[in-house]
Amino acid sequence: MTNRQILQAMSGLMAGMFVAILAGTVVANALPTIIADLEASQSSYTWVVTAELLAMTATVPLWGKLSDLFDKKLLLQLSLGMFVVGSLLAGFSHDVELLILSRVVQGIGAGGLTALAQVVMAAIIPPRRLGKYAGIFGAVFAIGTVAGPLVGGVLVDTSWLGWRWCFFIGVPFALLAIALLQRTLRLPAVARREAKIDFLGAFLIVAGVCALLIWVTLAGNEFDWASWQTAALTGAGVLLLVAAVFVEARTAEPVIPLGIFRNRTVTLTTVASLLVGVAMFGGTVFLSQYFQVSLGKSPTVAGLMSLPMILGLLVSSTVAGQVISKTGVWKRYLVAGAVIMTVGLGLLSTIDADTAFTLLSAYMAVLGIGVGMLMQNLVLAAQNDVPASELGAATSVLSFFRSMGGTIGTSVLGAILANRVASEMTKGLDAAGIPAGGDGGGESSVPDMSTLPEPVRQIVEHAYGVATADLFLIATPCALLALLTVVFIKEKPLKTTSGMERLAEEAATARETDKSVVGS
Repeated sequence: MTNRQILQAMSGLMAGMFVAILAGTVVANALPTIIADLEASQSSYTWVVTAELLAMTATVPLWGKLSDLFDKKLLLQLSLGMFVVGSLLAGFSHDVELLILSRVVQGIGAGGLTALAQVVMAAIIPPRRLGKYAGIFGAVFAIGTVAGPLVGGVLVDTSWLGWRWCFFIGVPFALLAIALLQRTLRLPAVARREAKIDFLGAFLIVAGVCALLIWVTLAGNEFDWASWQTAALTGAGVLLLVAAVFVEARTAEPVIPLGIFRNRTVTLTTVASLLVGVAMFGGTVFLSQYFQVSLGKSPTVAGLMSLPMILGLLVSSTVAGQVISKTGVWKRYLVAGAVIMTVGLGLLSTIDADTAFTLLSAYMAVLGIGVGMLMQNLVLAAQNDVPASELGAATSVLSFFRSMGGTIGTSVLGAILANRVASEMTKGLDAAGIPAGGDGGGESSVPDMSTLPEPVRQIVEHAYGVATADLFLIATPCALLALLTVVFIKEKPLKTTSGMERLAEEAATARETDKSVVGS
C-alpha cells in the first residue's frame, strides 16, 4: 500500500480508536449527575465504570484471536456496530440496570476496537514503516483520554444537551469509522486453515479475569482487602485461570497461544506493558480529582490542565515514530522513554496543594514525553518478532495486560488514596480543634468544596495534595521495573514486509513443505 492508501485506511482506524477511548473516559465528570438523575446508589456508580472496563479488558484476547482466524475488516465493523448499540442503549436508559448492561455491550465493542486497530495496522504496514503511523495512534489515544472527561463535563453543564449526549456523541464517530473502513480498507484474501474456536478456554479466561478485576475494583470500597469476599474472588479467579492454562496448552486453536511466551521479546514487552499500565493509568487517573479538589478548579478547567501531559505524549510519540521509521533503530527510544517516565513520576511525587501550575505543567510534560516514547513502541517491538499468523494474539496480549495493569493500578492506588486522605484529614481536623465528621463532606466521600468553611477547605486541599503525591511515589518503582524489563529486550532489525505479505509467504512456505513431505 502507498502512503496515501495507508493514511486513508488509517482514517477509519483512528476514528474507531477515538470512539473506544471516548467510551471509557467521557463519563468521568458526568457520573455524579447520571447517578442522581437515575436515583441510583453508590455501588451502582462503581458498576457503571467497572462494567465497561471489565468487558473491554476481558474480551481483548478473544478479539485478537478471532483476527487471526477471520476477516479483520468485518470484525472491526462488527465491534463498531456493537459499540453503537451499546451507546444508544446507554443514552436511552431509564434505569441504572439497563445503563450497566449497555456499558457491558459498549465494553465488548471497545475491546474489539482496542485490539483490532493495532492488528490491522501491523497487517498493512511493515514494521520498518510502522513507527511513524504508531505515533499518530499514540496521539489519538492521548487526545481521547483527556478530551473525554472535558467533553463529558461540558455536555452535562449544557442545559439543552445533558448527560445522555455523553453516550450519543460517540455514535456519529462510530458510523463514520464503519463507512471509512468499508471505503478505504483493502485487505487481500489469504487462505486460512479451518477455524476452531476454543469456547471453553475463552470462557475460563473471561471468567477468571473478571473475578480478579471485580476483586481489585471493589476491594477497599465495598469490602475489606482481608475478607471472605477477597478469598472467594481471588480463589475463584486463580482456579479459573489455572484451568484456562491447562485447556489452552492442549487445544488446537488456543485463544492465547502459550507458545508466544517462549518468545523473549513478547514476554518482556508483556511485562513492561503491565507495569506501564499500573504506573501511568494508576497514577494519572487521579490528577483530575487533584485539580478539582486540591487546586479548586472546575471540571472543564481540570480537563484543560492535563494538556501539558498530552502535548508531551503527542510530540514524543510522533517524533520518535518518525525517527524509528527513518533509521530502523528502536530500543534506545524504549529505554529513554522508560527513564523519562520514571523521572516524571518521581517529580510528580513532590506536588502538593501549593504547587505552581507552571511547575506542575513541566512535570506532566516530562511524564507525557516518556509514555509517548515507550507505550506504542512496545507493541512495535512485539509485532516485529512474531510470525504473521500470531500478530493478532501477540498484539491483543499486550493490550490486555496494559489494560489489566491500569485496572489494578487504579483500584489499588484508589484505596491507598482514600486511606491517606482520611488519615490526613483526621490529623488536620484534630490539629485545628474541629470535630471529625463536621467537615460537611465526610472523610469517606469526596467533599463539596464550595460548601466548606475556609479552615476545613484548606485541610481538605492539603490532604488531597499529599495523598496524590503519594500515589506517584508508589507508581515510580513500577516505572523503574518497566525500565529494567525494557533493558533486557533484544533489538532486532525491523522487517520491511507487512503482516499480510508475511502471512502469504508463510502460507506458501507451508504448502511447499507439505508437498515435499508428500513427495518423500
